[in-house]
Amino acid sequence: MARQPLSLKARAIALLAQREHSRLELRRKLLSIERRQRVATAVNASRSGAKGAFDEADLGEDLDATAAADAQAAEAAEAAEATVDALLDSLATGGYLNETRFVESRVHQRASRFGVQRIQQELAQHGLKLDAEQQDALRASELERAREVWLKRFGPTPAREPAEQARQTRFLLARGFSPDLVRRLLRAQGSLD
Repeated sequence: MARQPLSLKARAIALLAQREHSRLELRRKLLSIERRQRVATAVNASRSGAKGAFDEADLGEDLDATAAADAQAAEAAEAAEATVDALLDSLATGGYLNETRFVESRVHQRASRFGVQRIQQELAQHGLKLDAEQQDALRASELERAREVWLKRFGPTPAREPAEQARQTRFLLARGFSPDLVRRLLRAQGSLD
């Protein structure tokens, strides 16, 4: 006997149980799941009512059916969005979906490896941003965090060749540390003379 597929709410809770999600990210995932589920239902329905042989007269009917199918697809997409948005509101009300918790989780995961700029960029992709207190805390510890990332990657020996200094600078900049902070760090470590 075939297993019943999980409901959309069960899938959402399963995703949230794995890790925190932003509303935007969870909406995108749930819309994808809902659309796949609706397409599978439509395919199963069309298979059960499949026609026999094809002839010229069927061509006009097929074009009409295609236009009707496109209209149905647009309606289904709107219905899927409405269903997902209602579910997200329900999850937020129930405390399952919390964007503040998501921001704190993302900052905690990324702070040891990335600078403030990179963390802000990631959060902006989710439609969120750091509050002033979190930003100040990250900026206060940014030099030390950059030093730890630099030491882990390059070791305690400062670079003497300009090419190596440039490589280290690019690495730290790509991690989201500010150019001024990278210069201060590399000067303090003796890399930049």
